[in-house]
Amino acid sequence: MLNQRIIIKTIDKSHEADINIPNEPFALFGRMIPTYADGKWAYTTEKLDTVAEMCFPDENYNYDELAENHIFVGAYDGGKCIGLAILCHSWNKYMYLYDLKVNKEYRGQHIGELLIEKSKEIAVEHGYNGLYTQGQDNNLAACLFYIKCGFVIGGLNTNVYKGTKQEGNADIYFYLDRGQKDQTT
Repeated sequence: MLNQRIIIKTIDKSHEADINIPNEPFALFGRMIPTYADGKWAYTTEKLDTVAEMCFPDENYNYDELAENHIFVGAYDGGKCIGLAILCHSWNKYMYLYDLKVNKEYRGQHIGELLIEKSKEIAVEHGYNGLYTQGQDNNLAACLFYIKCGFVIGGLNTNVYKGTKQEGNADIYFYLDRGQKDQTT
């Protein structure tokens, strides 16, 4: 059940420290496998034999450096920022969802969906057709979350991690149009 005290709002300069909530671990339990045929994307999933855990390094965002081209959206519980979406203006007709995270103790309470919905509203207010983002194919929870929120697959990058410790993974691009209904209800 969603905590009724959760407030979703843009983060201004007076709350700039809130854009640096820490990254927390998440489970790697499967992979999304996109396919493209006859002009349409589809996907299957596969479960991994062993569940692993991953945590991205903290970003240490600088509000003043990012504020010109980014919009920060926070989820607050009693004044504490417990979720974050960072939106970036883009050259195309979709605003880029640059970062999305929810504190581990609040996951599964629909906070991410609320951040996506507010982000979509902001994108439309700024004249965009919607949002786009990317997720690693081996982060099945994130990929399925985007699908649940109404995003559709719009591309795949299989070269992005060549030569890195993430080699073998790919980025899946997800798009959410302003007219697409939120499928989280």
